[in-house]
Amino acid sequence: MNVVLKNIGKKYEGREEFTLKDINLEVEEQEFCVILGPSGCGKTTMLRMIAGLNSITEGDLLFGDKRMNKVAPKDRDIAMVFQSYALYPHMTVYENMAFSLTMRKERKSLIDERVQEAAKVLQMEENLYVKPSDISGGQRQRVALGRAMVRNPKVFLMDEPLSNLDAKLREHMRVELIRLHKQLGTTTIYVTHDQTEAMTMASKIVLMDDGIIQQVGKPDDLYMRPKNLFVAAFIGSPSMNIIQGKIEQGRFISDNGLMRITPTKTHREGLKAFEGKAVSAGIRPERFESGGEYGDTFNVNVDVVEMLGKEKILYGKLDDGHELIISTPGHYQYEGGNRYSFGYDLEAIHYFDQETGERIN
Repeated sequence: MNVVLKNIGKKYEGREEFTLKDINLEVEEQEFCVILGPSGCGKTTMLRMIAGLNSITEGDLLFGDKRMNKVAPKDRDIAMVFQSYALYPHMTVYENMAFSLTMRKERKSLIDERVQEAAKVLQMEENLYVKPSDISGGQRQRVALGRAMVRNPKVFLMDEPLSNLDAKLREHMRVELIRLHKQLGTTTIYVTHDQTEAMTMASKIVLMDDGIIQQVGKPDDLYMRPKNLFVAAFIGSPSMNIIQGKIEQGRFISDNGLMRITPTKTHREGLKAFEGKAVSAGIRPERFESGGEYGDTFNVNVDVVEMLGKEKILYGKLDDGHELIISTPGHYQYEGGNRYSFGYDLEAIHYFDQETGERIN
């Protein structure tokens, strides 16, 4: 089932400003849509409005062709997985997974069929008759997923379900959730502030800031063609280097004059209208190259080198003190306290209007 938000707004009583403003979004059937953004941007509020836990101030929420604004949560055919597992400690895993069906007084044979099916998918068959305290954090999260699965909902809503797990377990559960989605094919809307979760799991990302949708697209779209400076800086780890300057005689000249970039044909046309105006150039850390392979070079005084195995992250400064982050293969030899020369891939440079923050080209 597809989920459509048309001109949705949310304003809490006693507040002058809208928490969410003019939200327009379509989540297609069987899609894994991730709502991403910093804390306080409105992503959980949006999810709770879809669930019916928060009222809608203005606009329309549609499930398929049906308007859902006033429909009670229990009648929306959804299942929600929260940040906390919210399992009943006195019940077995089986009883926790069966709880919603038991409350609906479904027949025992149907309950058993659904629970056994979910347990098989989640590889929890051997743990059905133990208490939550006897299993690991990752297994408890699977129980919470199983409790949602047994309802056979049309839509899964997930609110940061992996945030309480350690890093290694989060990585494992990301893979499991992707496999589970492929197997079930249920429309899924997933909220997170973790861009790694968004980039690895989503078929569509909705990036928000300050109650407004900044960009919607596939993970590659947001990474390769960020719509504005916020998207450019938020997506990617380490984040994109942003260098301020202006266009002079068709070239980008940084404010310090240390970087002078002749735009490629791809960018030249769009930059014509910005002659003499303030422009920001964005370069991702991995698009630098040691030496002069890309032509123009500049010197970086490297302060810190992070060794991450397959890559090294260099933190350094230009001669004027402007900070740069550069990512290189892990086998390259760099040490903090040294000065190195780098070039950059002209085709991979992004240009933004400093006044509006919007992408040029």
